[in-house]
Amino acid sequence: MPQTDPVRLADLTTMRVGGPAQRYLEASTTDELVDAVREVDDADEPLLIVAGGSNLVVADEGVAGTVVRVATRGITVESADHCGGAMVRVAAGESWDGLVERAVAEGWSGIEALAGIPGATGSTPIQNVGAYGQEVAQTIASVRAWDRHEQAVRTLTNAECAFTYRHSRFKGSDRYVVLDVLFQLVLADLSAPVAYADLARQLGVELGDRVPLADARAAVIEQRRRRGMVLDPDDHDTWSCGSFFTNPIVSAPDFERMREAVHARCGADAEPPRFDAPDGQAKTSAAWLIDRAGFGKGFTTTGRAALSSKHTLAVTNRGGASAADVIDLARTVRDGVRDAFGVTLVNEPVLVGMTL
Repeated sequence: MPQTDPVRLADLTTMRVGGPAQRYLEASTTDELVDAVREVDDADEPLLIVAGGSNLVVADEGVAGTVVRVATRGITVESADHCGGAMVRVAAGESWDGLVERAVAEGWSGIEALAGIPGATGSTPIQNVGAYGQEVAQTIASVRAWDRHEQAVRTLTNAECAFTYRHSRFKGSDRYVVLDVLFQLVLADLSAPVAYADLARQLGVELGDRVPLADARAAVIEQRRRRGMVLDPDDHDTWSCGSFFTNPIVSAPDFERMREAVHARCGADAEPPRFDAPDGQAKTSAAWLIDRAGFGKGFTTTGRAALSSKHTLAVTNRGGASAADVIDLARTVRDGVRDAFGVTLVNEPVLVGMTL
């Protein structure tokens, strides 16, 4: 785990912005990862954990303290039978999309709709990654993590992870460093029931139908590619963190107030999407609100950072953008939606050294 020459965080993130790391270490084994974190904590220095960098926006000034990059590898099948399914333990640094590709090839069903998502496997439980009707919370049996408070390795069950929409007990806290994730996947040649309308239409099936795993993965990747959500170094629409804002979840009265504001601005025929959420709440579409607030595809204030030309939910680096450019654009969009409809969008990526 040698210390390398100074590293720019822009080179480690899919948004491609961010200044230098004061100190940078790369951990290729779990022991190295734990030792690196303990060393930094013993010295009482700031610590930033980086894996795939797909959900991270780092300030132009860089990071004080130590950046530890998780480069651990390993996919271990602990058991596999049709009663308990495939119990698969995956190191935190493993490519997430690489895991999905292998799952499809092996006949492990349950994560095929999460194909094409960039980043590392250890990051997926932190924000409960989800897309096209699936969330990792549906297949995670447990998460093994280093507890920085207790200075011990802990295994947290699915229930202890406290998963909710794009959230978990790990998000917004620096207490835990994910070491590996144990998935419980179904042994099957067919996908989980298709739960996303656009995906069902593309596959030519009804919602709830199952399709061959490879067909489901291919259709998801095509859906994501259309939206600029599959990494491509030549496509600036993919120089992003994917969805920059989460879909708002509001109380029923707040949804009605928002709906009235939409009608006042856009006309009585404009109906904001509504989906049921826990405790009688309602979830709506951030992309829909952004577009109706006047921020269309390609919207920009500087030309260096812009909304994707394919999808209004992605803030993108058009080449040469700074972190300040990205945040200024995101703030403009957030404030515009709030002023138009009374809903404050919340950023999905982690912001380091900045606030929205």
